[in-house]
Amino acid sequence: MENLLLSAVVVLVSCVCGGLLLLFRRHRAQFAYRNIPPGTSGYPIFGESLEMAATRKKGEPEKFFFDRTAKYKTEVFTTSIVGEPAAAFCSAAGNKLLFSNEGKLVTPWWPESAAKVFPSAPGPADQEAVETISLLPQFIRPEALKRYVGVMDSMAQLHFASHWDNKSQILVAHTVKYYTFGLACRLFMGVEDPEEVERILERFEEIGRGTISVPIDFPGTLFRKGIKASEFVRGKIMKIVKQRKAEMAEGKASGNQDILSHMLQLTNEEDASSKILGLLVGGHDTTVTACIFIVKFLASNPHVYQNVYDEQTEIARSKAAGELLNWEDIQKMKYSWNVICEVLRLTPPVQGAFRVALKDFVFDGFNIPKGWKILWSATATHRSAAYFPEPYKFDPTRFEGKGPAPFTFVPFGGGPRMCPGKEYARLELLVFMHHLVTRFSFQLCIPDEKVTSISIFTPVHGLPVRLFRHAPPN
Repeated sequence: MENLLLSAVVVLVSCVCGGLLLLFRRHRAQFAYRNIPPGTSGYPIFGESLEMAATRKKGEPEKFFFDRTAKYKTEVFTTSIVGEPAAAFCSAAGNKLLFSNEGKLVTPWWPESAAKVFPSAPGPADQEAVETISLLPQFIRPEALKRYVGVMDSMAQLHFASHWDNKSQILVAHTVKYYTFGLACRLFMGVEDPEEVERILERFEEIGRGTISVPIDFPGTLFRKGIKASEFVRGKIMKIVKQRKAEMAEGKASGNQDILSHMLQLTNEEDASSKILGLLVGGHDTTVTACIFIVKFLASNPHVYQNVYDEQTEIARSKAAGELLNWEDIQKMKYSWNVICEVLRLTPPVQGAFRVALKDFVFDGFNIPKGWKILWSATATHRSAAYFPEPYKFDPTRFEGKGPAPFTFVPFGGGPRMCPGKEYARLELLVFMHHLVTRFSFQLCIPDEKVTSISIFTPVHGLPVRLFRHAPPN
C-alpha cells in the first residue's frame, strides 16, 4: 500500500514538473528569433507583468521603461506581458512608426480580459473600433462642438451647485465623476435623470478594474466582477436604446439629436448598445483623471492657479447675468489649456496601448516578428528628460509657441486612431476649470498624498481638498 502511494506521488510530481518544463520551453520558444531587441521573457504566464504592476502601484509607470532602456541602451526592448512576447517602444521615433503605420505594419490588440469584459459585435476588435469612430465625425466637428459649449456650461453649473457649493471639504476623485459621466450620458444618449445616471455609474469602476485583471473567471475575482458589471450596464443601456428606437419610430425623437439616434439609423440595437458602452467607458476614466489632477496641480502651484484665475475671471466678467459660455469664450482660454496639457503630460489618462505586428519589420536595427505584441507608453516620453527638461516640474510654458516636439506628447494617442473625442475633452475640461477657479480657491488636505497608477493615475485617498468660496466676479 505504501509503495502504491509512493508511486502515485512520484507520478504526480513527475507530471507537474514535466508540465512546468513544457510550459517554460514553449514560453521561451516564442522568443527564439534572430536579432530581436534585447530584453527578457520573464516568467511563463506572467512574463514581466508583475514588475510592471509594481512600478504602477508606486505611481511611477515610466520606471519600468526607463530602467530597461538604460540597461540595454536602446529605444526598444523585449518583454513579456501576461506571457505574450512583446516589444516595448519608448521613444518619439517609436511612436511615429506605430502611429504612421496603422493597418500597414501594426493593428490594435487588447488583452483577453478586456475582450471578455467588452464583448462586441461579430468581427475583429479593430474593425469594431473603426466602425465606432466612423460614426462620430458628425458630432465632433466644429459646428456640433459649438453647440455643446452651452450644454456643458449649464450642466457644470448644476454640478457645482449640487456637489461643491455650501461644502467646506470634498473628495475630488469621488465628486468629479458625476460631472464627466453625467455630461457623457446627456450628450451621447440624452439621459438627464440624475438617479438613472447614478445607477449606471455605480458599476463603472468594476468594469475598469475587470479589463486589466488576470482573466480568471471565478466568483469574487475582479475579472468576474468586471464581466457582471459590464452585463448590468449593457442591460441599462439596452433599455435606453429600445426606448429611443420606439420614440424614433413614433416621430418623437430626431435621428440627429445625439450619437445614439444617429447610430440607430445605421446599425441594430445590440450593436448600438455595445458602441455606446465603449464610448462611455473610453471617455469616463480619462476625463475624470484629468479633472482630479487639474485640482491637484492648481492647488500645488499657487502662481499657476492665479494665472488661470485671472484669465477665467476676465471671461466671467465679460458675460451678462445668466449668459452661458460660448465657443468664442473657449478660444480665449489659452493659458488654461496649456495648464491642462501639462496635467495630461504628467498624468496621462491613457498610459499607453497595445498593437500587434501584422508582418515582420525592423525598428532601431532590431527585428520585430509578425504576431508579436507592441507596447507603447505615454509616460516613456512624457516624463523623459530627453524631451522635457526637468520632466517632473509642473511648467505650462512648455506648451507655448510651437510646443513639444512631434510624437513626444501623446495623451490622446496618434495617427488614424488618435482619440476622436480630443476636442470634446478639451471643451469639457476647460468648462470644468472655468467654474472651478471662478468659484473656489482650495487647499490639499494631504499635500504629500501618494499617487498610484495601476490602471489610471489615482490619488490613494481620493484627493480630499478644503474649499474657500470666492465672491462672484463683478
